[in-house]
Amino acid sequence: MSEFGIVTREDYSDVTFMLEVRHPLMAKAARPGQFVIVMHDRLGERIPLTIADYDRERGTVTLVIQAVGKTTRQMQQECRVGGSMHALAGPMGIPSPLSHAKKVLCVGGGLGVAPVFPQARGFKEAGAQVIGVLGFRSKELVFWEDKFRNACDDLILCTNDGSAGIRGFVTDGLQLALERHPDIDEVVAIGPPVMMKACADATRARGIRTMVSVNPIMVDGTGMCGGCRVKVGGQVRFACVDGPDFDGHQVDFDDLMARLRRFGDQERVAHERWSESCRMAALHGTAEEQELPDPSEQAFGG
Repeated sequence: MSEFGIVTREDYSDVTFMLEVRHPLMAKAARPGQFVIVMHDRLGERIPLTIADYDRERGTVTLVIQAVGKTTRQMQQECRVGGSMHALAGPMGIPSPLSHAKKVLCVGGGLGVAPVFPQARGFKEAGAQVIGVLGFRSKELVFWEDKFRNACDDLILCTNDGSAGIRGFVTDGLQLALERHPDIDEVVAIGPPVMMKACADATRARGIRTMVSVNPIMVDGTGMCGGCRVKVGGQVRFACVDGPDFDGHQVDFDDLMARLRRFGDQERVAHERWSESCRMAALHGTAEEQELPDPSEQAFGG
């Protein structure tokens, strides 16, 4: 199997980092909203990662990753410029539908800031007026602000502690954007399920079309395993082949968050075993002291 070289790496926080990987064919085919299945090494697990950006001329795809479990922590430690990925499969999923909306609000929370960028840029290139709302926990965790300012006509930055932009959550920025721009035609929200649910609740009463990108547990990425099923409008859909974008007013977020917690114990065991084998416990505290973030909520650093 081919290996794909890592040409750029940037660390945005102690748990969030970016990898730019060379894959000319994927860069040529990629569209906003799609994802890839990644294998870090030949013995590693297959994990889905949203394509955060792509450069057709350079032949690269960009992945922004949060180190929250065994595999992503291993990638954070081992993936360096000059190294490579064992496998990248994709692009997968249905590209985000770039509607003919004249004014679009793109909302990204934490790690969701990265995958919402291609959509903001795509709407801008299609001639829409783009309003951006980005949420982080603090100024130290902010990334890609300049990229969004180039793609957005108006950008609202939010931090939980008020160290950058306005003080508040993403939903506070959403409400401010709706007040400033009452003629918004469509909202795109990407982030933790609890954040996307709050955004959908805020736009439902206004009747504003709201698209979200769901992140259920996924194994093969081709619709075979059924692990990525999500309830949308009372029907079971598969995020890998029917999504990952769905109508936020139709998604059963409570069911989605419950499913994300389903394998929490197994994930914790895998992380503890890896920590012990690579002596991470001695460097960063015992495995028991390292509490993994709830996958259904905002994790530190994205």
